[in-house]
Formats: sequence, C-alpha cells, structure tokens
Amino acid sequence: METTLKSVLFLIVATSFSLAKDATPKTKTETVKPQTLSRGWGDNLDWVQTYEEALFKAKTGNKPLIVINHREDCPHSQALKKAFAEHKGIQKLAEQFILLNVIYDPTDKNLLLDGQYVPKVVFVDPSLVVRADIPGKYSNHRYTYEPTDIDLLYENMKKALKLLKTEL
Repeated sequence: METTLKSVLFLIVATSFSLAKDATPKTKTETVKPQTLSRGWGDNLDWVQTYEEALFKAKTGNKPLIVINHREDCPHSQALKKAFAEHKGIQKLAEQFILLNVIYDPTDKNLLLDGQYVPKVVFVDPSLVVRADIPGKYSNHRYTYEPTDIDLLYENMKKALKLLKTEL
C-alpha cells in the first residue's frame, strides 16, 4: 500500500509540474512587419495602390509610371524584387516615377502587350500611353527582367525619363 501511495503521489507531482505554466518571460519575440504597398520593392519609396490611382497621378503629376506585375510565389519575381530593392541607382531614380506593383493580372489590355507572364515591368508615360518601345532584352517575353538585367532596367528607367522630356 505504501508503494502505491508513493506512486500516486509521484504521479500527481509529475503531472502538476508538466501542467504548470512557465512564468519566465520570453526574451525572443518575433515582430512581423506590416505589409506595405511596396511589398519589398523599395520600402522608402511612395507606391500607389491601384492602377487607376497610378494613371491619375501620372497624368496630373506629369510623371512616368512603372507597373511591376509579379507574384509572391514566383522565384523569378522574388529574385527581381531583391535586385530592384538593393540597386541604389534604381531606388534613387524611382523617386521620379509613379510606382505600382501588382500581384494580379492587369485589367487594362494595353498592359498585356506580348502576353501574361511575371515578372513584367511596363512603363506608361503621363499622356497614358503604354511605352511598348521600352522593352527588356528577351524576344519571347519582351518586358521581363532577370536580376542580371537590373542595369538594363536602370537604363530603361532613364530612357523613360528622357522620353518624357523630349516628347512632351
């Protein structure tokens, strides 16, 4: 009987220790940054929320628009996003643009140009003309860029600004 009583007492003590709440404070807390309109493409830049807002701001502000169509689950989009966000020249030059990145397919058929694919970067001038004459280097997906093409994207951004000054 004494061994049974000891066993039950041991079981009660062991159970109470396992069920006891840990009162020590957690020193490591993970903070999750809130999702911004940049979606990681440049958190210090001003991004617009919708295509309609972007067109309005481009026209009224006389600035070219960059539309970046991408997907959160696409490795090519993620690689381009990283290169775009880390390129100091692009981040500085982007301040002169209206910026929009979308994770859905555009409803404006003018943005389709050569099909639906991601990542896709399209320029629109303040007169609301989609600039099909500012492509990337690929013949099958003319408006896509790889991380290794980031300098070409930078040059195309300069070209969009230069065309703005010479054409308008």
